Amino acid sequence: MQAEIIAIGDEILIGQTIDTNSAFIASQLSSNGIVVKQKRVIADEKDAITEALDGVLPDTDLVFMTGGLGPTKDDITKSTLTTYFGGELEFHEDVYERIVDLFKTFNRVPSEVNRSQAYLPTSCAIVPNDIGTASGMRFQKNNTYFFSLPGVPYETEYLVEKKIMPWINQVLRKGKAVHKNILTQGVPESDLAQMLEGWENELPAEIKLAYLPSPGMVKLRLSSYDLESDEASSLIDAEIDKMKSLLGEIIFGESAESLQEVIGILLKRKGVTVATAESCTGGYLAHLITSIAGSSEYYKGSILSYSNEAKMKLLGVKKEDLLNYGAVSKEVIEQMAIQARHELDTDFAIATSGVAGPGGGSYEKPVGTVWIAVAGPNGIKSKKFHFGKDRLRNIKKSALMALDMLRREIQKIN
Repeated sequence: MQAEIIAIGDEILIGQTIDTNSAFIASQLSSNGIVVKQKRVIADEKDAITEALDGVLPDTDLVFMTGGLGPTKDDITKSTLTTYFGGELEFHEDVYERIVDLFKTFNRVPSEVNRSQAYLPTSCAIVPNDIGTASGMRFQKNNTYFFSLPGVPYETEYLVEKKIMPWINQVLRKGKAVHKNILTQGVPESDLAQMLEGWENELPAEIKLAYLPSPGMVKLRLSSYDLESDEASSLIDAEIDKMKSLLGEIIFGESAESLQEVIGILLKRKGVTVATAESCTGGYLAHLITSIAGSSEYYKGSILSYSNEAKMKLLGVKKEDLLNYGAVSKEVIEQMAIQARHELDTDFAIATSGVAGPGGGSYEKPVGTVWIAVAGPNGIKSKKFHFGKDRLRNIKKSALMALDMLRREIQKIN
């Protein structure tokens, strides 16, 4: 299948807003084996929208449009699409009730302007938006399907991932699309590609592999689009077994979507608890752990000891060790983890300390130097890492690496 993306918005054209929607849609299409042939950014003007629709390539199966569906007068996409595909705007009571319910969660009442978003073209199939006021719309012209989506990124992501891609795979592909994920931690995409090169070259033609990297993690997605689901699942499972023998402990999960989710499952299964002592990650590690529903069952709390004074006062780190070795050191990080475990009375404790950057580095400890320790029933485990120079990426990578070290330590206990 082939697709095109049309981003609508003057704010994108003038550089006021970065077009993250197109990148997200393209990644979703690519990981589902759909080729993106063309992407355009156009003004929120009737002529520009009409010209873009007329310019869709002949062999295009899917067109994704984002933006211009707001309630204000400068959002003209909906009226333009009504003219282009025919029909008229019709009020939908169920859509308006959904908008009312959404406003109730904010203790607000929708205005007449918001009510206008319940008027939708009779020529479209409505794609319900459960997290926003602008509904998605699906049009069809000949053999091409057109999807119009709101410009708010998290709404576009929700509609594409939860509503549109499942519909495409179930209806247009008649349920033959099968995907299975392998989640890896701590190894860059390029290194994984080298490790898997021989295996990847021998993959059956019916199976496609996609590398989906994010800071500190790479998701490997195996997909089949043409085989019946049972046959595809068996074939993919056989290839996953081969992959596991090549990657070993690098793999941290399959069905889960994140490392923190895997950690939560492991902690619950083992009936153990964890705490955190954070310096360079500044609470991000605690945020990841507590982003999982039910984390209160296994997570007791955090000691955020950002300064040396806090490390001494809250975690009992020895002043002479801070002076002799520095805050970013094996000696200090191990004291942080051991004392956090003691203070919060947990089975495990994770500690992080590093030079997040962009300043503060030295010849001995350049920006990106991070020490991580995990204290647990089997003692203390610490390790030094060298990440990059980007502050936010360093924070994210440090937190994920800390979780991965915890994962490996949890797996060692009975």
